[in-house]
Amino acid sequence: MSDDLEIRPIDLLDRAQEAAATDWIGVHAAVQRELFGPAGSAWTLDEIRGFHRSPSGTRVARAAWVGDRLVGAFEARIPTSDNLDLALFWLSVLPDHRRRGIGEALLREGEAIAREHGRGTLMGETEWAEGGVDLAETFAARHGYAVGQTMLRSAMPLPADRDALSALVAVTDDYAVETFVDTMPEAWLDDRAVLQQRMSTDAPTDDLALEEEAWDADRLRETHARTRASGRRIVESAARHTPSGRLVAFTTIGVSAGSPDLGYQQDTLVLKEHRGHGLGLRLKAANALRLMDELPDVTAVRTWNADSNEHMLAVNRQLGYAVDGYSREWQKITGSGE
Repeated sequence: MSDDLEIRPIDLLDRAQEAAATDWIGVHAAVQRELFGPAGSAWTLDEIRGFHRSPSGTRVARAAWVGDRLVGAFEARIPTSDNLDLALFWLSVLPDHRRRGIGEALLREGEAIAREHGRGTLMGETEWAEGGVDLAETFAARHGYAVGQTMLRSAMPLPADRDALSALVAVTDDYAVETFVDTMPEAWLDDRAVLQQRMSTDAPTDDLALEEEAWDADRLRETHARTRASGRRIVESAARHTPSGRLVAFTTIGVSAGSPDLGYQQDTLVLKEHRGHGLGLRLKAANALRLMDELPDVTAVRTWNADSNEHMLAVNRQLGYAVDGYSREWQKITGSGE
């Protein structure tokens, strides 16, 4: 370990620490460039600050310094609305400062933060590009973490074939597709909160020790307001079951101000009781069409899916997605507060 290594708290909301905060988010971005080149997925500092302002969880950040250089970045996310035994870790070290004990020191700090908050289920993510290897696999396993889920990262180039997408949407049955850009209709909120909560129970979680999340209209409204305040655009389509009038499926794409040419395919869910009608495919096609109309600068949409989610992977292949990377969710169960 470097003799002059120092782990310090960092307050990303403190404007007096602006330079350090910029370097902190830059460490995470540097790791993405290392792994994926220009196709890395980087959060902006404004987006992360939005998360730190959210009332639905606590986020604790640390920075690793060697001399006057910030070389490592860590964040622990502590949910406070649900999953009250869980701590989610985000750890990055600059490539030219690896193998000096910096990652280990940050992880020890993170596990101490988890203990302080009474959390005994610890999770973190590693990523690698198609044709590459998981550089952090040995590190995670050595510190007692096991793979809980493997995800495939895929991309769909845009513009796509409008006629083909329109044909997928043009289905006459008991479901109507509705779409919004940026501002969710107030009338959607109650049904969408139910769908968001069901994401935590109906989507594959494989071996991850996750509990059902708690969502209501107020939490969803706050989440969307925070997302927009961070500069992110939103394009979302939902399926309404016309006999009941309820929303029963949705899909969302976000576009970051930091990468306006890239859409991030986020949650997609069809309630189990409404599956078998091709709604996932229809909604993704409708969302792609609206995205091309509203945000024509977007040249690709990126998504992540559990490798066990064969149905959604098949939907993505039909839409033109191709795998370009992988991620793993690692977990360590220590027992609450131990």
